[in-house]
Amino acid sequence: MEKLTHFYRTASRLVFLLVGYSGLIVLALWLSLQIRFDFSVEPLYSERFLFALALVLPVKLAAFGFFRQFGSLLTFFSLPDAKRIFLALAVSSLVLLAVWFFSGGSWMLPRGVLVIDFVISLLVFFGMRTGLRIVRERSLFGDRQKGAARNVAIIGAGESGSALFREIQSKQGLNLRVVCFVDDDPSKIGGTLHGREILGPIHKMAKIADHLDISKAIIAMPNAKSGVIRDTVAILNASGIEHDILPTVSQILHHQVSINFLRTVNPEDLLGRPPVTLDEPGLREMLRGGTVMVTGAGGSIGSELCRQIAFFNPERLVLVERSEPALFSIEQELKNSFPYLLAEPCATSVCNRPGLAAIFEKYRPSVVFHAAAHKHVPLMEKQPAEALINNCLGTWNTGSLAAAAGCKKAVLVSTDKAVNPTNVMGATKRVAEMVWAELQDQSPAGGCCFSAVRFGNVLGSSGSVIPIFRKQISAGGPVTVTHPEVTRFFMSIPEAAGLILQSAFQSSGGEIFVLDMGDPIKISDMARQMIELCGLRPDEDIKIVFTGLRPGEKLFEETIHSAENVTETGHKKIMLLRPEANRRTSDMVRQLQTLCEGICSVAPEAIKESLHALVPEYKIWKNG
Repeated sequence: MEKLTHFYRTASRLVFLLVGYSGLIVLALWLSLQIRFDFSVEPLYSERFLFALALVLPVKLAAFGFFRQFGSLLTFFSLPDAKRIFLALAVSSLVLLAVWFFSGGSWMLPRGVLVIDFVISLLVFFGMRTGLRIVRERSLFGDRQKGAARNVAIIGAGESGSALFREIQSKQGLNLRVVCFVDDDPSKIGGTLHGREILGPIHKMAKIADHLDISKAIIAMPNAKSGVIRDTVAILNASGIEHDILPTVSQILHHQVSINFLRTVNPEDLLGRPPVTLDEPGLREMLRGGTVMVTGAGGSIGSELCRQIAFFNPERLVLVERSEPALFSIEQELKNSFPYLLAEPCATSVCNRPGLAAIFEKYRPSVVFHAAAHKHVPLMEKQPAEALINNCLGTWNTGSLAAAAGCKKAVLVSTDKAVNPTNVMGATKRVAEMVWAELQDQSPAGGCCFSAVRFGNVLGSSGSVIPIFRKQISAGGPVTVTHPEVTRFFMSIPEAAGLILQSAFQSSGGEIFVLDMGDPIKISDMARQMIELCGLRPDEDIKIVFTGLRPGEKLFEETIHSAENVTETGHKKIMLLRPEANRRTSDMVRQLQTLCEGICSVAPEAIKESLHALVPEYKIWKNG
């Protein structure tokens, strides 16, 4: 029944368009004949009109069909539609002129009529489509004008701003009315875009908003530097104007500009890190058509790795995650975003060696990304046994099973806290790096390539300062910072995941890659920025309280140990620790397995002492 209904609607629409287009073609040809003879047509040519129409009508209809004009929506008219109409009329006119010349034209209308007909047809069809679009938009915006639509300014009169305007105009339910564009470019100020005036510069936003009764601004500058975004947000906050932002180009990669991508301004927008360049052909060659496994697939880094891996078309993506809600969430997201992808959710822990072995045996992945780990520093100080089992023994399980399953590449996600660690989490991640290095030593020629990627904090990950600060600000404060001078390295989650993939492509076995984290950022400065992003004043509206360093924490992090030698790679954001500098004790795996036997009954301080024996540079926090 549905197929029959669909056929009926399609056939009815086609008949309607054929009749309508035929009427316009007849009208254009008749007007052309009248204009050619100053509306005093000789009887001879009046008689020839019907003969000419018998040729003109099928030729033009065929041209419209060839250029897909019977499938286009009449009330939507854009530059591509105008181009196709022009080509259809141009081709049909050339065909008709060719027929006129080859036949001698004795039975046709004068060739001047055909030339005029081309111009009149353009005007008629362009006018018809433009008129229908105007009627549609007025019907939409007439209702919006009558309702409680909010006046909106789009900041950025470029391609993104233009696309966003069209998106807003097409969605009546938003109740937004774009009244102007605002830009800093002097060559644009004073002009118009989509019939809306371009005002500026941006620092006059308060006056513009007051004059036009603007209650909301949308920042549509995806390529702008972080400093420009920061200044714009400060101006909007000072003016009391609600604002959203269109994400950066890298964040909306492979999508069109859409109102659906609008969000509030985040600290990531102010981080000032340029977009990451990836070797997409190389990554596609490494991942496409194969089976890829991600452990910790429901975590911040693991889930973003899954999203970016899916883009490169693997045949199967195996999701290993022990948190059932997190596993379900990423599985559903991948199914919706990448319906062609075989996403295989596996609810297990990397500490469960038999269960993990069964997964490796079933799927035999060619590439493994090991992101499963405990990472919360204060919590792991109190539970070192859990950190050792998950971060170290889980790493051994994953790596050894990957090698046994014939995996080609295995990548360990590490941390800058593994360098001169002052906490259990960092020490266990350093042990994990050493286990990975030993697995590489044991790997035969042509076997699995083991490499590690070391980087700092990622903005917005679970347990990081951003979600904590956001909750504290929402609750009215105070915002708690451990120390006025504490600094950390930061990058965005998509940037970190992209560079992990790039490191995997560049690995040949035994490397520790170190990501360029840029300059360290003061946590107190980030707290102030977040308060200001909410339109509030630090230390006045929201207090900042310093609570002191927690067990295992230090004032600053390092990404490289003093004994490690660093060389450049082919990527400007990825550095390489020379394999011969990977410091580790002999037979690390045997010592680790001995240490983990009955570890749950061992006192925390004794576990820390054992970790110190494995990692001599680990400085035990005495007050932990």
